[in-house]
Amino acid sequence: MITLKGKHIYLRALELEDLEFIHQVENDESIWEISSTITPYSKFLIKQYLENAHKDIFEVKQLRLVISSYNDDALGLIDLFDFDFRNKRVGVGILIKNPEDRQKGFASEALGLLIDYCVKHLDVHQLYCNISEENTASINLFESHGFQKIGLKKDWTYTNGSYKNEYLLQRISI
Repeated sequence: MITLKGKHIYLRALELEDLEFIHQVENDESIWEISSTITPYSKFLIKQYLENAHKDIFEVKQLRLVISSYNDDALGLIDLFDFDFRNKRVGVGILIKNPEDRQKGFASEALGLLIDYCVKHLDVHQLYCNISEENTASINLFESHGFQKIGLKKDWTYTNGSYKNEYLLQRISI
């Protein structure tokens, strides 16, 4: 049995009922830098996305899960992207939507559950993520789960009139 349940949160598949939550996340300009978004998304487009969210990671090369509390509040999202089955690697992204829900261990618990899922069920050998040099909370989160900085991409993102560096972190499963 696949268990994506932790002590305080669980990870679940996207549902059509998540339309409003996803719409709010995707249209929150304060986090566009993290997702490389530059335009708003309509509810129509998000509904189409949700209608196809059931597709297999082996087909679409990505998987998005909701980080949910046990009283069924959607706290955030955790994503697998650029899934490469042949080379056994996948990218990871995570977001806790509301600032008041951050620094409470939800992201750490979700990341631990996702790493376990990737190793046991997807046979992934390595996971990686890209994090802005100034996002120390995310860097600390990923490093606490065995990710290591393997490179610094100089002037990688252009945001609010200036360039920012971005770290590439990697976790090799042994």
